[in-house]
Amino acid sequence: MATLLTTAERNAGLPGLGETGWAAVPDRDAIRKVWKFRNFSEAWGFMSRAALLAEKLNHHPEWRNVYNVVDVTLTTHDCHGLSDLDLKLAEAMDRFAGQAEVQRDHGQPVQSLCEARAAR
Repeated sequence: MATLLTTAERNAGLPGLGETGWAAVPDRDAIRKVWKFRNFSEAWGFMSRAALLAEKLNHHPEWRNVYNVVDVTLTTHDCHGLSDLDLKLAEAMDRFAGQAEVQRDHGQPVQSLCEARAAR
């Protein structure tokens, strides 16, 4: 069973993730990141790579996909908060995402390419 990150582990791991666009989720011990890929195929490829690692780690993200957008929240349900598994998965997802655009303002609505085209 996973254990919550210690203060030292949080101080070591979370600032670097914050620099890449991961942010705290209000009212939860969790982190969230939103990527915008060039198209659905790139988004799906990212999710496939992440899913294979998640299965290997037996640690599964909360995520949502709309066309080219992938919105991910990480937390460890076993220990009700952030664990080393979340840091490992977040770091790997950052590698898998390549040059995808990161939406850093999580207060703004996320709009996929389909929605943007329909609004024109």
